[in-house]
Amino acid sequence: MKPDPDARAFFVTAAGTEIGKTLVTAALGRQLVDAGRPARALKPVISGLDEVAPEESDSGQLLAALGRPVDEATMAEISPWRFGAPLSPHMAAAAEGREIDFGALVGFCRSAVEESAAAGEHLLIEGVGGVMVPVTARETVLDWIAALGLPAVLVGGSYLGALSHTLTAARTLEAEGVEIAAVVISESAENSVGLAPTAETIRAFLPGNPVVPLPRIAAAAEPWRVAPPLIESVLQTK
Repeated sequence: MKPDPDARAFFVTAAGTEIGKTLVTAALGRQLVDAGRPARALKPVISGLDEVAPEESDSGQLLAALGRPVDEATMAEISPWRFGAPLSPHMAAAAEGREIDFGALVGFCRSAVEESAAAGEHLLIEGVGGVMVPVTARETVLDWIAALGLPAVLVGGSYLGALSHTLTAARTLEAEGVEIAAVVISESAENSVGLAPTAETIRAFLPGNPVVPLPRIAAAAEPWRVAPPLIESVLQTK
């Protein structure tokens, strides 16, 4: 693939956990590659990792979506901070007698941003949990995004309560000066509210921000393959 002069870096975050960050990140990465646009994806911090089945992890999904093997080397490359306990990063690290060096985490991501810019490739950095999840005992995902100065792709759901969660996350990002590239409403399994009404309401309260509804995808080993087109509406790129 030829370098893309319009390549940019984005941070994919969410209003909560298990909402659809990985699906959105993997789908964006796959669609960029399919469009002939060089792309790279990182999941710097991951908790709840089953080392026996890394291909089933969020990091494994990102690697597979970009056509890369899932092995120890590639997992270490895109996810240097890996923990087994399904807890917030700071708790998962503490459970293993470890801690995350926030400066090192930010430095790792900044280096990736510089490398990708030089290579003319899009970079997608997937966060962990929601916007306010603690990464260390002092810093949250919000602090991480703000330190990098990257535009955020915010993923929300369509479950009862998602409106408040998504709008709170968006306002929190805005208050910290983080640019919101787009809000993706990933249809929830428990969808009593409805995808379209949720997206319409979010759009009304966040005028000027692209709000992209993402219909629920039936269970599949590689759901990112069948996701609808996202790169133009979410990343504002063709």
